[in-house]
Amino acid sequence: MSKIKTLYHCTACGAAHPKWSGQCGECGAWNTLEETVAAAPAKGPPRFAGYAGQSRVRNMAEVPLEAEPRTATGISELDRVLGGGLVRGSVVLIGGDPGIGKSTLLLQALTHMQPGALYVTGEESLQQVTLRARRLGLPCDNLGLLTETRVEQILACAEQERPRVIVIDSIQTIYTDALQSAPGSVAQVRESAAVLVRYAKQTDTALFLVGHVTKEGTLAGPRVLEHMVDTVLYFEGDPGGRYRVLRAVKNRFGAVNELGVFAMTDAGLKPVANPSAIFLSRHETAVPGSVILVAREGTRPLLVEVQALVAESHAANPRRICVGLEQNRLAMLLAVLHRHGGIALYDQDVFVNVVGGVRVGETAADLPLLLAALSSFRDRPLPQDLATFGEVGLAGEIRPVPSGDERVREAAKHGFKRIILPEANAPKKAPQGVEIIAVRRLAEAIEQL
Repeated sequence: MSKIKTLYHCTACGAAHPKWSGQCGECGAWNTLEETVAAAPAKGPPRFAGYAGQSRVRNMAEVPLEAEPRTATGISELDRVLGGGLVRGSVVLIGGDPGIGKSTLLLQALTHMQPGALYVTGEESLQQVTLRARRLGLPCDNLGLLTETRVEQILACAEQERPRVIVIDSIQTIYTDALQSAPGSVAQVRESAAVLVRYAKQTDTALFLVGHVTKEGTLAGPRVLEHMVDTVLYFEGDPGGRYRVLRAVKNRFGAVNELGVFAMTDAGLKPVANPSAIFLSRHETAVPGSVILVAREGTRPLLVEVQALVAESHAANPRRICVGLEQNRLAMLLAVLHRHGGIALYDQDVFVNVVGGVRVGETAADLPLLLAALSSFRDRPLPQDLATFGEVGLAGEIRPVPSGDERVREAAKHGFKRIILPEANAPKKAPQGVEIIAVRRLAEAIEQL
């Protein structure tokens, strides 16, 4: 009998090591090596060895294309995040906190694509899935259900049924007979996902994979899992709150960082057609430290409220806390405000928050952040009909941001009468009733207020 060979795989990067150590030699993470059993080499070629049939070189002009390459999921916000619909043969990985609504959203989407849809669950029984569908009032009479965790049996059923869309809930519960390690381990997640991806590419079957997340909010399992799939979606938001945000962090068939907004109701997740309305909290009277940012998420402009609170600090090191924005950028912008605006906040605590739980990662939030902090520091409210956007450079200049005209139109559509923006983003013709205030330097923006 041959001796069983063991390897140690890193749960952070997936690298294999012959022996255990406290730190991974590839990514430098600590205490991430887990013992796995090395799989014996398979006899003969694997069942799904290639992605696209015969191994020969073909010209691009010879590749046949489908007349309708995308399939609508029946949920407008999900179609937007996917880039216009579900592509045949694509693999979508969706992750999020427990209870955020991943299974609910996919179950709703499959009801619009039945018949020809298969829901594979490794965490729930068939009765539990059916009860949830009936509670939400979903017509699931023609939806195929399968309770299985062995990937070979899943593919055998899929070859027999030939579904157009398959949902695997979740990939951490699936295992393959080729490995002897436990389900959820690095090797099992990687190999099971690889077999499923090969099947999806060969048969032009759209595949959804539900992934667990770690306590840091990242997808559990090897990092290579995100490289293998075509699209990676993250559910954001408070599980106890009403609104959910679906963000695309990788998409081979659409825009990256696209945003979809949903409202959790008794009937499941409902798309929000006008997300700017839920992120704007119109105060009865103007309050200090509040300003409206015209952000852009993916292909859609979005209006969100940025709030700042500046208070005198009694500690040696004043606090700089950001919620929804990058904290390191806040410290840099406050230094620019001191150097080029003549306003020092080195002895003040600064707290910045983006209302609604949305996360803004673009540099267009620089100017609204500084104006909100200045408003709170001076205790002077900004006009309620004012919106702004723009990047602030280290030299104090206001730099342009992409899609300035679309941001201006979005602000005008919601009734804002004055917009402070970079001079390079000033439209040739301002919307009717809107005053465009174009600035080149941070000092000019402060003077305009």
